[in-house]
Amino acid sequence: MLAAVLAHDAELVAAGITTVFDSLQVGSASTAGVRQQIFEECVETIEQVRCESLTKAEHFLHFRCEISTPNMLERFHKYAHIDGLRLISLMDHTPGQRQWVDLDKYRRRVKKLDGLTDQELDEHIQQRYEQQQRYAAHNERELIAWLHRHPLPLASHDDATAEHAQEAYAKGARIAEFPTTVESATTARALGMQVLMGAPNLMLGGSHSGNVATATLAAQGLVDILSSDYVPTSLLAGAIQLHSDLEYSLPAAMATVTATPAQAAGFEDRGEIAVGKRADLVRLRLQNGIPLIQSAWRAGRRVA
Repeated sequence: MLAAVLAHDAELVAAGITTVFDSLQVGSASTAGVRQQIFEECVETIEQVRCESLTKAEHFLHFRCEISTPNMLERFHKYAHIDGLRLISLMDHTPGQRQWVDLDKYRRRVKKLDGLTDQELDEHIQQRYEQQQRYAAHNERELIAWLHRHPLPLASHDDATAEHAQEAYAKGARIAEFPTTVESATTARALGMQVLMGAPNLMLGGSHSGNVATATLAAQGLVDILSSDYVPTSLLAGAIQLHSDLEYSLPAAMATVTATPAQAAGFEDRGEIAVGKRADLVRLRLQNGIPLIQSAWRAGRRVA
C-alpha cells in the first residue's frame, strides 16, 4: 500500500497537483467490495505519509459516506478523529435514483464490472433497496449530528432535483458534488453552493452514467470547481478547456482548480499567487491545447 500511495503521489505532482483530497468510500455499495477490503489500510497509509512528510503533494482525506450501507457509521467513527480528514460527502448510490436514475444503465455497468448473472443482479438491487430503507435516514442523521460538533466542509452528491439541492443546503452542504441535472445545479448555485463537476466528463464530452455533461453546465457558467475524478491529468487540461471552448476567462478557468476549491475546503493559505499565500506554483506550456507540465513547486520547494 505504501508503494501504491507513493506512485499515486508521483502521478499527482506530474499533473501539477500540489494539494490533494484522497477520496475514500466509507461503506460499500458494490458487489465486489474491494474498496472496503482495503479501506483501513488506505486510511492508515495516507495518514502515515502525511504525518511523515513522505509525499511531494500535500495529502488530505475526503470521506465519501455511503449512507445506505450497514457499516458506514462504524467505519467512519473509527477514523473520524484523524487530523488529515478535511472533507465529507453524503452519498446514496441506491439504484434507480440520483446517479443511477436510468436503471438499465446501472444494470449494464454492474454486469460488466462485476460479472453478475441477471438473477444475482436482481438480488443485489433488491438488497440495496432494503438497505436504503433500513440504514439511510439513521446514518445521515448521525453523520449530520457529528458534523455539528466537528464542523468540516460538507458536500452533497449526485443531486438530481431542486429538492435534493435544497435538502442538502439545509443539512449544511455548501458544495454540490456532481449534480446530475441542470435543475439541481441551478438551484444549488442560487442557494450559494459551489458546483463541482468532473474534469473527465468535460474532456470526454459527457457523463459515463448518462447524466448532465460538465460542458452543458459550464456553458451556463454553473461550474465553480473541477474534480480530477480518478484522472489527475484531466484537471489542468479541463481548466484550459473551460477557457478555450466555453468562454471562461483564463483567471476564472484556473480558479476552478485553484482558488475556488481552496476556499470551499477552508484553506486560506493557498489557491492564488498573492502576498502572504504559500508558493504553490506550476510552470507549463501548451501543446495543441493540452498542458505539458514543465515544473511544479509546493510551498516554494520544487517537487516536479
